[in-house]
Amino acid sequence: MSAVPGFQPVPLPDYVEYPQDEMRRRAQAFYDQIRRRHTVREFSDRPVPRDIIETCLRAAGTAPNGANHQPWHFSVIGTPDLKRQIRVAAEEEERAFYAGRAGEEWLKALLPLGTDADKPFLETAPWLICIFGERKSRSADGVLRKNYYVPESVSIATGFLLAALHHAGLVTLTHTPSPMGFLNALCGRPDEDKPYILLVVGYPAEGAHIPAHALTKRPLEEIATFL
Repeated sequence: MSAVPGFQPVPLPDYVEYPQDEMRRRAQAFYDQIRRRHTVREFSDRPVPRDIIETCLRAAGTAPNGANHQPWHFSVIGTPDLKRQIRVAAEEEERAFYAGRAGEEWLKALLPLGTDADKPFLETAPWLICIFGERKSRSADGVLRKNYYVPESVSIATGFLLAALHHAGLVTLTHTPSPMGFLNALCGRPDEDKPYILLVVGYPAEGAHIPAHALTKRPLEEIATFL
């Protein structure tokens, strides 16, 4: 195949083709691991080394994205004072949410999860990662440019990050206070950045529980159609 200007062959060994039996084994092994990932709301205060978080963030940064603009920013919070400020601001929004802003249907859907406006995990867990989408960002030569497919790109990167943290042996909670604009100010991000998720990261507390409701997953025939 002839060379294309500006492109290069897929680098080896970045892509490795496996025999089909090995493909099946690897696919099953990944499924067996990722299905053990659970959202946890009871966290230990045990510290998690920063370098582990950094490596998982590097994995997230490899996610496919629009025009390779990589329109995401991860604000990583580990200081007790800032975690406290985030909890106070988040709980203020959550009280309004549970007092009626959410609407009856939404609150009914949340009922089996046992959630409420109290969010102690925002202080207890060693790390919070606020995931922002950047509507604009600067190129390598410093030019400010519009980003494309921001929600899709950030969602994929978040999935990579969740898988990486689980693979490393940590638990997570995807917290989404509504609205989330207070995170821009607390994290020092520009107003045009959109906060998508406040990811809580750490070890589960001893005796941590998860709702039985959360263990029910829809079967393949309900989530996929082969055409």
